[in-house]
Amino acid sequence: MSDAKTVAIIGAGPVGLAAAAHVLERGMSPIVLESGPEAGHAIRQWQHVQLFSPWEYNVDKAAARLLAPTGWNSPDPQAYPTGGELLEGYLKPLATRTPLRDVIRTSSRVSAISRVGFDKAKTKGREQAPFEIRYQNGKGPEVLRADAVIDTSGTWFSPNPAGSNGLPAIGEAECANRVAYGMPDVCGAQRSRYAGKKVAVLGAGHSAVGTLIDLARLADEVPGTQPVWLVRGADPARAFGGGRNDKLAARGALGSAFAALVTSGKIAVETEFGVTHLTESEGRLKISAGACCGARSVVVDELIVSTGFRPDFSFLSELRLRLDPAIEAPVALAPLIDPNEHSCGTVRPHGARELAHDEPGFYSAGMKSYGRAPTFLMMTGYEQVRSIAADIAGDKKAAARVELVLPETGVCTRAGVETAGAAGCCGGPAKEEASACCSADETAKKAGASGCGCA
Repeated sequence: MSDAKTVAIIGAGPVGLAAAAHVLERGMSPIVLESGPEAGHAIRQWQHVQLFSPWEYNVDKAAARLLAPTGWNSPDPQAYPTGGELLEGYLKPLATRTPLRDVIRTSSRVSAISRVGFDKAKTKGREQAPFEIRYQNGKGPEVLRADAVIDTSGTWFSPNPAGSNGLPAIGEAECANRVAYGMPDVCGAQRSRYAGKKVAVLGAGHSAVGTLIDLARLADEVPGTQPVWLVRGADPARAFGGGRNDKLAARGALGSAFAALVTSGKIAVETEFGVTHLTESEGRLKISAGACCGARSVVVDELIVSTGFRPDFSFLSELRLRLDPAIEAPVALAPLIDPNEHSCGTVRPHGARELAHDEPGFYSAGMKSYGRAPTFLMMTGYEQVRSIAADIAGDKKAAARVELVLPETGVCTRAGVETAGAAGCCGGPAKEEASACCSADETAKKAGASGCGCA
């Protein structure tokens, strides 16, 4: 192993640990740097949430092979785990009972990555220089050198702000004590904060929908709890999803339940509400849309901002990244996940070719690779890192091979037209509804090319 490549992996979530398993299986040396106190730290923030996909789509194959000798019992493949169950039933034993326990460095926050002896502008000989990863732990600054880097740091800790223009609403920082982000546990750990209060939820994705359903449940238990849904768009029905037509049954059921609550009036709705200002108002929070003082406003006790997440590139400023300017995903992947074009979770399988940057040996993977797009599936991340590990090991054939058949993920919207979600990928025919068979093909078609752009 002394001559094997060292691969630094940023983040010990599901995709990061899967990357480490594949790297180890390839005879290389993984080192996982996790900013939190233990593996799966980000998932611990949403462990009350049930996943839309069953266990069979949430366990990586290389990770399962590592777990097998430990006596690990694979969960029921058809059961739907919560985040907490994913941690206890899979990630925790993977991180503590397999050889990965010796390569994970917790409480190690990466602060910068560069090349040894090379700044961003210097080119000649760059590919031969190892990466220099600087990170902070309780002992002070540390430095790690590696032959390759896989960034699976995710996006959970960099949520989008409340402002409809992508910036924080004016006054958002000053009102931080009344604002939460993501999907807080309103019926559990944070119950006392929201019970009996008027609570606004901003957003139209699954995090917003799930939180509003939980608030409606809390309202049944605690009088005075009033959920208010703030929607930037004009059509709230877009958030209801495909119902029984959704091939991810748990997601379809969520949309159906939410539609019933809105229709019944248990959740108040404010449409076309682009938040611009947040201000304190007699001990409460005034949320305004429009000009200062707000042509429209609502006054609540708490605001939950569930408007998605964005990647943090601050520690990558000395690397040569190749990103789509709008989605902030690798340019080869962006056309397939652009939320202006797609609204479902089906993305053609892709790997090292689509996830590499202009910095040889550096790859984005997992949720981080999707930039600002919200349609990531965990099993897509597992296929990403399988391909990346093969690429780093020099097995270009395996890196290019597709080893994943995605499930149909229900009703999608493309260019305003609803279609059934479609599987299909390079190496096999795509269904009629698919716009392309892989990301390279999608890019070629957008440029007006005919035939397949995969070659």
